Parts: sequence; C-alpha cells; structure tokens
Amino acid sequence: MDLRKLKTLIDLVAESGIAEIEVTEGEDKVRIVKHPATMVAAPTPAPVQTVVAAPVTAPPAPAAAPPPAGAEAAEAVKGHLVKSPMVGTFYRSPSPGAKPFVEVGQAVKPGDTLCIIEAMKLLNEIEAEVAGEVKEILVENGQPVEYGQPLFVIA
Repeated sequence: MDLRKLKTLIDLVAESGIAEIEVTEGEDKVRIVKHPATMVAAPTPAPVQTVVAAPVTAPPAPAAAPPPAGAEAAEAVKGHLVKSPMVGTFYRSPSPGAKPFVEVGQAVKPGDTLCIIEAMKLLNEIEAEVAGEVKEILVENGQPVEYGQPLFVIA
C-alpha cells in the first residue's frame, strides 16, 4: 500500500464522523484510529510488508473559538436544544423545492422528523426527542453543521 493511499485514508477518517477504519489490501493491513485530539495510523503486522505512517495531529484550536452559529440565539431562548449528532450538511426538507419538515411555531412530538443531515453521501433523519413547539430554527438550509451544534429550540 503506497503512501498516497494512506494519506487519502487518513484524510477521509479526519473529515468523517467515523472513529476507526481497517483496510486490507493483499497481505498489507492498515488500521487508522481517530482520537479526540490526534489521529494515528497504526499498522498491524503483515508477513511481507509493514506500512508505517507518521502520526498526524489536528491543527491547534484557536485560543478563544467563537461559538457555533446559532449558539447565542439558543442561549436567549428557553427550551430543549436539538443538537447535531454528526458533522454534515443541514437540510430542512426531504428534497429541493419540497415543503420543510417543520416550521417555527409548529407542534412536534417525539419521533417527528425535524431535518436531514447529509454525511458521507448518507441522508440521516434527525427526529424530535421531546414534544413541544418549534421556537427557533438555528441553521440555514444547506449550511454545514458541526457535531453538537444547536439546530432547533423546542419548548
């Protein structure tokens, strides 16, 4: 397995929501595990060839990182925050031009679909965890979202 393939695999793990991947190519076997602050490619023993990649660390976070978009608005409104369970792209409706899943002021119950987050070409429906009224939608349609970023306020 060449270094370009390893670099590509490391980049894919870094950009995705997965924590670990193991790839076998012929007699070569590579296991890449993402830790919270660092990412390490850990090779497993292979009878013929062993591939070793230098540890790659994530860039240091800024000293005073601004809160994710919508966090200030979420703090001002009292209610249950629905947060993103993954990194991806936020969509309010099931397809372009379709009616949004929910609107501000709409009543929802647990299990109702609130939005879709696309991650790695998979569409993940985000459902309401509590019953109440949608007080605020904190993210614009088509906007990238981070893990834990507030999406909705339900009260």
